[in-house]
Amino acid sequence: MALDAAGYQHDDALLARFAAGDQSAARELTSRHAPRAMALARRMLRDEAEAEDVTQDAMLRVWKMAPDWRPGEAKLSTWIHRVTFNLSTDRLRRRRSAPLEAAPEPVDDSPGALAGLEAADRATALRKAIEALPERQKRAVELRHFDELSNPEIAEALEVSVEAVESLLARGRRALARSLSPHRRRLGLD
Repeated sequence: MALDAAGYQHDDALLARFAAGDQSAARELTSRHAPRAMALARRMLRDEAEAEDVTQDAMLRVWKMAPDWRPGEAKLSTWIHRVTFNLSTDRLRRRRSAPLEAAPEPVDDSPGALAGLEAADRATALRKAIEALPERQKRAVELRHFDELSNPEIAEALEVSVEAVESLLARGRRALARSLSPHRRRLGLD
């Protein structure tokens, strides 16, 4: 049984076990990868129900391709990230072409007026600052801090070296700090 540095069974071995009918392998893979897929879908779609649907669809695709998975050709986490990203992008495209009447009613689950305004102000400022980053820095920051991918996983997703990821993250963080610095007191970041 192949184990990684933390003592967990490798995804390739878990996929092989699932393909052979072991449901516990499916549960382990789901608990390992679904939270990251959900975080990515939630961030992209900004809709909890749609994010859940995308996550389920991505995991279903894992189960369908398990018998055909070729160990060592790709990392499962990167493959799931790409599938989730593509499924979310497809949904965003469909939204743009859907009539306004088909849009779901928004759900108000805000904690309170003042807290909601402050949180929204911080989120808006951060979102604008992230959106202003160059595309590669933006993707690296999002993958690291929202999807919680490791630097090697980000390098694989962006098809760059780990050193390039470290550089992108450092430059992105410095740019965010500069961008948000004038607003620290107003946003409660002190």
